[in-house]
Amino acid sequence: MNELKMDRSKEEKLFYRSFFRKVGKAIFDYGMIENGDNVLVGVSGGKDSLSLLEVLAMRGKDAKYNYTLKAAHIAVENVLYEVDREYIEGLCRRLGVELIHRTISAEVRKDSDKPACFVCSWNRRKALFEIARETGCNKLALGHHRDDAVESLLMSMMFNARIASMPAKLSMFSGDLTLIRPLIYLTNEETLRYSDYRNFKRQKTTCPYEHATNRRAVQEVIEFMEKLSPQVRSNLFGSMRRVDKEYLL
Repeated sequence: MNELKMDRSKEEKLFYRSFFRKVGKAIFDYGMIENGDNVLVGVSGGKDSLSLLEVLAMRGKDAKYNYTLKAAHIAVENVLYEVDREYIEGLCRRLGVELIHRTISAEVRKDSDKPACFVCSWNRRKALFEIARETGCNKLALGHHRDDAVESLLMSMMFNARIASMPAKLSMFSGDLTLIRPLIYLTNEETLRYSDYRNFKRQKTTCPYEHATNRRAVQEVIEFMEKLSPQVRSNLFGSMRRVDKEYLL
């Protein structure tokens, strides 16, 4: 039993090292965070955002990095999903990160031509932009990972006839704010494993609109494609950086 615990401890340490290394590599490759930056982390309460918050907070304790960190949680009063606010507050206190909580209203109408998930997401993103401006943050960090980017690429091509996805780094508002995604080199499986190791608390009630998009259908398409090519996720992700424009219309 002791040997099993030792092996698991060693396995976890190796995994943490790999996880932090991939976050650090993404930050370095894209120049996401620089000395003197004020970074706001959007914290939904899900595994990805909690993982991102903890990693950036722990990384920021290293003397060679010089940036400040804040967290923001946006609640939508007319969308019935629930997270443990006290848990998020407790995690932020342990990490020494100021948490800003804001409740907004999003007009999610059944007869709208825009999906409820899009409307809710856009309003939460808008609130994060406002908080970043109010608090003097020049970077907004979101917890999207590699699988999110790959799924968004296919969704854009299949349903919107556009080649677009989730960029690792995006300058906005004439350069006043830069949106960054430090988990972009990590998979959904890796963030799930990290959150399990860290025993992050799960959301109390999930969003009622989370299955009202085409994302799950696209996930199933990718799972089928993996039967043909096991490396399809990494290949699709890599293709976004290797575009042969001369072979496009």
